[in-house]
Amino acid sequence: MKNIVAIVGRPNVGKSTLFNRLVEQRKAIMDNESGVTRDRHYGYAEWIGKHFTVIDTGGYVQNGNALFEHEIRQQVQIAIDEATVILFLVDCKDGLTGLDKDFATILRAAKKPVLVVANKADSVRTALMMHDFHALGMGEPYSISSASGSGTGELLDEMVSHFQEEVVAEEDTPPKIAILGRPNVGKSSFLNVLLDQERSIVTPLAGTTRDAIDTHYKLYGKNIILTDTAGIRKKAKVKENIEFYSVIRALGALQEADVCVIMLDATQGLEGQDVSLISLAHRYKKGMVILVNKWDLITKETNTAETYRKELLKKLEPLDYIPVLFISTVKKQRIYQAIEKTLEVHANRRKKIATSALNKMMLPAIERYPPPAIKGKHIKIKYITQLPTYTPVIAFFCNLPQYIKPPYKRYLENQLRSNFALEGVPVKLVFRQK
Repeated sequence: MKNIVAIVGRPNVGKSTLFNRLVEQRKAIMDNESGVTRDRHYGYAEWIGKHFTVIDTGGYVQNGNALFEHEIRQQVQIAIDEATVILFLVDCKDGLTGLDKDFATILRAAKKPVLVVANKADSVRTALMMHDFHALGMGEPYSISSASGSGTGELLDEMVSHFQEEVVAEEDTPPKIAILGRPNVGKSSFLNVLLDQERSIVTPLAGTTRDAIDTHYKLYGKNIILTDTAGIRKKAKVKENIEFYSVIRALGALQEADVCVIMLDATQGLEGQDVSLISLAHRYKKGMVILVNKWDLITKETNTAETYRKELLKKLEPLDYIPVLFISTVKKQRIYQAIEKTLEVHANRRKKIATSALNKMMLPAIERYPPPAIKGKHIKIKYITQLPTYTPVIAFFCNLPQYIKPPYKRYLENQLRSNFALEGVPVKLVFRQK
């Protein structure tokens, strides 16, 4: 099940700082000026094994009640409606303000779990200001410092207690395939060609698909659930409230999918937003297939497709394990091959490799190129097995697991992919003491 956390609050209370801490990377721009975050940021986060998408709903400059009413009630309301849990940020240094009270009124109407987060509790004096927020009548506030991380553990423990349980699909459940990408790359056209009907409205106007649409589909006797989603464009271009809503629904579809079909426009190539989407799918351990649409518009020379593929995968390193197919929805080229590849990736994602096969193939590769010695200590990998998880996790048992470095992990992953069919699937390597 999808779990989405929305960070809301008035300007300059530290929403972007908390967002960056949760996703463990500096993605949102921070500044002392009120309202610097003018568009929404989203990212992957995890706490005690629970995974979720976090949305920073910034961008509200207080220039009077009219603007407050317009922005809060339209844009933040979208995030509130889709969120599993809402983090309501307030500022210990400023204390309780009229804008906080107005915000609280909107949040009470949502009937969603709301945690009041008293940020900037950087000293004993400011931490005591937390008690001001009891007046909101929304439960015990959590005093934190999003800058230093102080107090966030207790907050996150409470937050994940409200999450929906992640449901692992049964063996006979049809694979869920989400069709994702920037607007106007041909996602709805791809689905319509498969179904041979106008299931999704197709126009040259970007952003026609506003919601995630599930369609049951059958190919070669196999049932599939296809989800057509709204285009995910660069955040600076997400201006319409309805488009922001579409982005959230597309992210929800990504969370619930087994395989993500990432569609690109051949004439535009790979852009930053595509890379962000692929990175998010990788972190959620989703299978992936890249479809380069509008291939009919490209002037062909010898090895044009192979050159394009190599350049594309080079930009994606180290996420270069994803199959790339060149299609044309207009010419109906390689449409069914694309679905066949997606089903192949789905099978790879659920693959169980026998322990005997792993050791037979991998131990000689390790012997040929053993891990580099660290501080005069030799690392010996003795045994390899796949753990009983839904997606591939391979455990290597060795004498000094803490000394295995990233370059050698990359070597082991490449060997696994060379010897076993794991195309399109994120593979996790863990190292344990033997």
